Amino acid sequence: MNEQPFLIDGHLDLSMNAMEWNRDLRVSISELNAREEGMRDKPDRGLATVTFGELRRGNIGLVVATQIARYVKPGSTLPGWLSPEQAWAQTQGQLAWYQAMEADGQLRMIRNRVDLDQHVAQWTDGTDNNDKPIGFILSLEGADSMVNISYVEKAYNDGLRAIGPAHYGPGRYANGTDARGKLNADGVALLAEMDRLQMILDATHLNDDAFWDALGRYKGPVWASHNNCRTFVDHNRQFSDDMIRALLERDAVIGVALDAWMMVPNWVRGTSTPLGTQCNMEIMANNIDHICQLAGNTAHVAVGSDLDGAFGREQCPYDLETIADIQKVFPILRSRGYSENDIAQIAHGNWLRFMRKAL
Repeated sequence: MNEQPFLIDGHLDLSMNAMEWNRDLRVSISELNAREEGMRDKPDRGLATVTFGELRRGNIGLVVATQIARYVKPGSTLPGWLSPEQAWAQTQGQLAWYQAMEADGQLRMIRNRVDLDQHVAQWTDGTDNNDKPIGFILSLEGADSMVNISYVEKAYNDGLRAIGPAHYGPGRYANGTDARGKLNADGVALLAEMDRLQMILDATHLNDDAFWDALGRYKGPVWASHNNCRTFVDHNRQFSDDMIRALLERDAVIGVALDAWMMVPNWVRGTSTPLGTQCNMEIMANNIDHICQLAGNTAHVAVGSDLDGAFGREQCPYDLETIADIQKVFPILRSRGYSENDIAQIAHGNWLRFMRKAL
């Protein structure tokens, strides 16, 4: 029996790792990293933290897993695809990988409340979880790959349940991190279609203008799958206290992320190091605690690690070797006076409450 809290991670780019990084997440973490020895095409080669085995070892039985493919205009400094149709095809390859992992018994797609309750019951029945499939709710990070609005229902029918309209920079529907401007007309139509299908709006990556615009328009459930607090890192990628309060009013849940540049100020990619900046799991606890203090309770914060979201051990807390080490945050919270009920809410209870209502 696993004595660690059952844990839900609100944001993992599993299919991106499989399809773009060419990682087989079924092998051990040591084998995965050994295969990448000498590779230099990505900054995190040989430094990965996520495999199915490490998820199970950390008692992480349910995740929000993404599809991601950005459209970019020729000459853009951001990576992406040169047409929406290419981006759509990339997300469909990612979907095919998820389906293959389901067929292999590694994953289980969660489409509705019945699926959710049955899956959680299996993972919390006290038996060994080494051979249990990991549940996933499918989310789209950045809506650029939706060729037009009719594609939203196609994706919903294939299991998509959440959409974050933007990612980095300008997008086809909304502008994201480091960009400005409200939703465009297509973005407004996107939200209306998501409302009709009763999907989840992911407020993550929306720039401030688009954040307030989307929150004012969207009538359905809103979460922030992986966001930290601007009070610690003063950058538009993080949420201001006013933004956090607005999400609290919507009964949202905010997943705290483990990307070092979101945890410590003045991080310089490729130069800063976790040890050099004293980036550790205490900082994760600080972000969790700040959201709890604003809320006056522990009902709106959870984990959205973003681990191996195009970074690895070179850019995450130095006291985290694999994703299983997320469990280290809970003793820190206990030492700060958080009760076992608080821990359970943060580990899984808040995401579960939200998911049961939204699905």
